[in-house]
Amino acid sequence: MSRRLFWLSDEEWDGIQPYLPHGRRGAHRVDDRRVISGIIHMLKCGARWRDCPADYGPYTTIYNRFNRWSKQGVWEDIFYALTGSSGVISTTAVDSTHVKAHRSAAGAKGGTSNKPSADLAADGRPKFMP
Repeated sequence: MSRRLFWLSDEEWDGIQPYLPHGRRGAHRVDDRRVISGIIHMLKCGARWRDCPADYGPYTTIYNRFNRWSKQGVWEDIFYALTGSSGVISTTAVDSTHVKAHRSAAGAKGGTSNKPSADLAADGRPKFMP
């Protein structure tokens, strides 16, 4: 494994290691330091989790651990250990959802809208009697 994969110094790693969950049962755990490096890489580059380099371990492990730790509040503890602040100022929701409208959704394709009404007969009288 290459040393370039780890962004955290030994002092920083020693500072956050107590905040990581321990004692999980199941399959052999991928090294937490390696996984955190993969998470940092993916968050910095903004790529899909599936595109995570294999040097960091299985991409499913990288994503699952990020997601699980987010729900457990582990990241806030880690941020506080590194910076002295949780990084959360207030609770805010940002939604960037958008809906693509069809090009004709705003109306007709163009031209004037002054067309004779279909209710008028050829001589200009209404087709119905009130």
